[in-house]
Amino acid sequence: MFNKKRAAVALALATFALVGCETTNMRMGSPEAKTVATGGAAGSASSNASGALERCAAPLGTVSLVENQSAGWYTILRNEYRLPPTSNLLRLLIQQSNCFIVVERSAAGMNAMSRERAMMESGEMRGGSNFGKGQMVASDYGLSPEIIFSNNNAGGMSGALGGLIGGGAGRALGAIGGSMNTKEASAMLTLVDNRSGVQVSASEGSASKTDFGAFGSLFGTAGAGGASGYSNTAQGKVLTAAFMDAYNQMVISLRNYRAQSVQGQGLGGGGRLGVDGGAAPSQTYVPGGKKASSKKR
Repeated sequence: MFNKKRAAVALALATFALVGCETTNMRMGSPEAKTVATGGAAGSASSNASGALERCAAPLGTVSLVENQSAGWYTILRNEYRLPPTSNLLRLLIQQSNCFIVVERSAAGMNAMSRERAMMESGEMRGGSNFGKGQMVASDYGLSPEIIFSNNNAGGMSGALGGLIGGGAGRALGAIGGSMNTKEASAMLTLVDNRSGVQVSASEGSASKTDFGAFGSLFGTAGAGGASGYSNTAQGKVLTAAFMDAYNQMVISLRNYRAQSVQGQGLGGGGRLGVDGGAAPSQTYVPGGKKASSKKR
């Protein structure tokens, strides 16, 4: 009986020693995915972009990033995780995908453009600088990111491992399992048509990553292949994968895009869920607020 227990302990330790030498691959959407945003973009060209990023043959329009910096998730992102705005990441993904052309609408960017125009108006610019009016490109769509779930440590395996063996060996395995943690994140993207205010698309993405961090302290860094370094994997990498997954889901849906329509009266014409005593739908108005005509259902 004693030999069987020793054999079970040895087998468990050997198993964890094998997997403990590296961090599991990033799983973005599916277990096979192992990617984060990388590389660069210049116009429609990209370099070293992830092979998992969805792409478009031609842009669908211009887009600006609309990040709600007063939201609770944004406060946690900046104060707890010390991460930069998500718009920085999304700019790269969007341009690499060639699905939209990003236009600048951030406070810093708008201030920079206003400064150059002010210098031109003051006469300080050299001739031919051409910062005159009528050159700004309109933003067809607004893309809003949101982190809807993020867990920096989704739990270890200490209780399960310790209970399998029991005794001193169980406590040793419990210590190993306790250092294994899974980082998880879920993100959402919303695309709105800026001219009509209609939501065009919405998508959700997720990612997770498991770290094995105990082997360096238990067996020494040489025996564990320096595994202790994997215990400090940035939560930002998981958030990056979650946003990439959400963006991929949106691009896939947009490839089959068909505009929603309200039969009979069109968008904003009163809707089909009228209530008793309510105003007749599809009333047409002329400037000044006077009613020009009314359509019946």
